[in-house]
Amino acid sequence: MKKTLAATLAVAIGTLSITANATAPLLAEEALAREEEKRIITSPIAGIENRFWFDYRGDINEAQKELASDLNRASDIEDIRDAWEEYTFELAGERRHYVKEMAERGYRMGSVTVG
Repeated sequence: MKKTLAATLAVAIGTLSITANATAPLLAEEALAREEEKRIITSPIAGIENRFWFDYRGDINEAQKELASDLNRASDIEDIRDAWEEYTFELAGERRHYVKEMAERGYRMGSVTVG
């Protein structure tokens, strides 16, 4: 009986800790990064697939891999915050660089406003 009760309590405690982790609030740095992810350009500007487009996509993929690596190595909350902050900075910087390079070649990032 004691072993069954102990096993049941262990399962319950494990379930609570998993549930607590799954519903933990986002860090401010992660929330900013998630917003920046929404701004990732998903198709080439003006439909032009040139070296700037491929560099941009490669840099985004590299930033995502680096984030995963940094989060796996994080030993405290400050490391986690630093990883998310660096990721946000990299996404924004790569987007700005790609848009600038294309603008210099006469291709602007368009936007449509429906009013």
